[in-house]
Amino acid sequence: MQFTKERIDALEKHTRTHFINSLSGFKSANLIGTQDSQGNTNLSIVSSVIHLGANPPLVGMIIRPHSVPRHTFENILQTGCYTINQVNQAIYEQAHQTSARYDKDQSEFEATGLTPEYLNNFTAPFVKESRLKYSVKLVEHQHLAINGTEFVIGEIMDVYVDDNAVEADGFIDLHAIDTVAITGLDSYHATTKLARLPYAKK
Repeated sequence: MQFTKERIDALEKHTRTHFINSLSGFKSANLIGTQDSQGNTNLSIVSSVIHLGANPPLVGMIIRPHSVPRHTFENILQTGCYTINQVNQAIYEQAHQTSARYDKDQSEFEATGLTPEYLNNFTAPFVKESRLKYSVKLVEHQHLAINGTEFVIGEIMDVYVDDNAVEADGFIDLHAIDTVAITGLDSYHATTKLARLPYAKK
């Protein structure tokens, strides 16, 4: 089956959105925890978190256009800090619910039954139920003129992970902590580990 550019452009809006969002394959499911300067907490699911570098430890994510209120983005700009909390099988339905449009003064933590947790005096809330989470400080953000999205870059500070997930060489076994993946906008998947392969050489 071939989808030409013309055929894609002709798709109904929501059909096109699902189709294009599925093309990039399995993506990580993360909850972004933030808090504004008045203490209002916010939690939003993001599937665009990517590794940018190990030294310094940098992580990036794409936030949708700021044409409507984006509480996560606004809080990050205001405070300069946020948390990234991986979604596991026990909480994926609650995590998905955070994508609903709640008012700024209504916390997604309270709305979904997830628990805010403050660790090591970091001002942004973690998700207590997450089994791999880390604090992040904003380094820079870039406005992408081509589609109005925001590319947010942060430096990883403290990492909290279940003891059984970290192997001797530093590798984190996400399968051991029931991490889920996302395809498209709303499809969640459990993973099956195939193997760790040796470093490829000629």
